Amino acid sequence: MPGVFDTSCQGRVYPPGEPYEVGREKIREFSAAVGGGPGDGLVAPPTFPIVLSMHAERQVIDDPGLGFDFSRVLHRDQRFEAVRPVRAGDRLSVSVEVLAAATVDGNDVLTLRGLVHEAGTEVLVCTTTSTLVSRGAEAGA
Repeated sequence: MPGVFDTSCQGRVYPPGEPYEVGREKIREFSAAVGGGPGDGLVAPPTFPIVLSMHAERQVIDDPGLGFDFSRVLHRDQRFEAVRPVRAGDRLSVSVEVLAAATVDGNDVLTLRGLVHEAGTEVLVCTTTSTLVSRGAEAGA
């Protein structure tokens, strides 16, 4: 059972996990899944960093001190700001920052920023921003 949503977590940063190695086959699979066809597998579609950022966001969602009920989540918004394309052979890591945390009309709203870097460096590849809404329990439920 989730706890009370900790809105004071704004500004909290979660460190990067293990680097993700971008493979040609992963790029092809993602391209086909989003309707772009298989492509050559060398350059990823601009939304490919969602694969990494959602994985990195799990550490935020799974943080027992945060109290965010992921079982009731609606994905409200997703944004990407690419510095350069993601390419096969890249080794990337993602740190996640809580940009905003609030309760609005009984719903918990969490905005996360993922900084996708070349692993082991400060070289930024892409920034992702996700806004998640955990719907409040319905009256009488």
